Amino acid sequence: MDIRKSLSLLFRRLTYNPLIYTIYENTLWNQIKNKKKPEHIGVILDGNRRWASQRLLPPWMGHHFGADKVEDFIEWCFNLGVKTVTLYVLSTENFQRSTKEVEEIVQLIKEKAEKMRSSEGRIFHENKVRIKAIGRVNLLPKTVQDMLHELEESTEKYTNFYLNLAIAYGGRAEIIDATKKIVEEVSQGKLKLDQIDEQTFERYLYTAHLPKSDPDLIIRTSGEERLSGFFLWQGAYSELHFLDVFWPDFRRIDLWRSIRTYQRRKRRYGQ
Repeated sequence: MDIRKSLSLLFRRLTYNPLIYTIYENTLWNQIKNKKKPEHIGVILDGNRRWASQRLLPPWMGHHFGADKVEDFIEWCFNLGVKTVTLYVLSTENFQRSTKEVEEIVQLIKEKAEKMRSSEGRIFHENKVRIKAIGRVNLLPKTVQDMLHELEESTEKYTNFYLNLAIAYGGRAEIIDATKKIVEEVSQGKLKLDQIDEQTFERYLYTAHLPKSDPDLIIRTSGEERLSGFFLWQGAYSELHFLDVFWPDFRRIDLWRSIRTYQRRKRRYGQ
């Protein structure tokens, strides 16, 4: 284990003490509260399986605990005034995992979508959150597609906040799908070649409905330091923050630490 990971582990152990946690949380809040917050945060929810393995649980149990953590995370973001949150829930590559694990993840998506649509998901309706699944949702079972569609319809008029669920998502797949739509419109005479620029292209991406499609901050948990196909177009100038914590163990101080890192960086956009 390298020094950075050792220090990270020591930090987490210390902050499991309620008193130390409270002191550190108050310190973090004072550092970030009066500074600019990200408008759009993307999160790669990684480490569920390894979290479960450490506890001698089957891998899909990690996804269940991770899904419960999502609810806390969204509420933390609302309280900070973060306008848009995009969660990388299931990649196109994840379908290569064991049949049992994929089935459990898909069933979990269905259950959570149903909960968000029902009275149990009142936080989304009270806060006027528009929810949308982005990705090749057609790869999911029809019952799950229908549930996600109903959830989208029930929130499509909301504009206070935006929650995107990247399901069956891949950044390369998104770019290919956008290109196919553009080619089709060019062939039909609806679009001219000289009209195609970056702004035009973005209108064909999965995130075209957002007021700000490019995330200011992308967080990845589990210690891995790569995007794994997440927001390959939108994340060109996003600030990246990698955390040595599995997603089910993610705490509010981890979000605030990430925001503090974002606030300390100078965003030059290539200038």
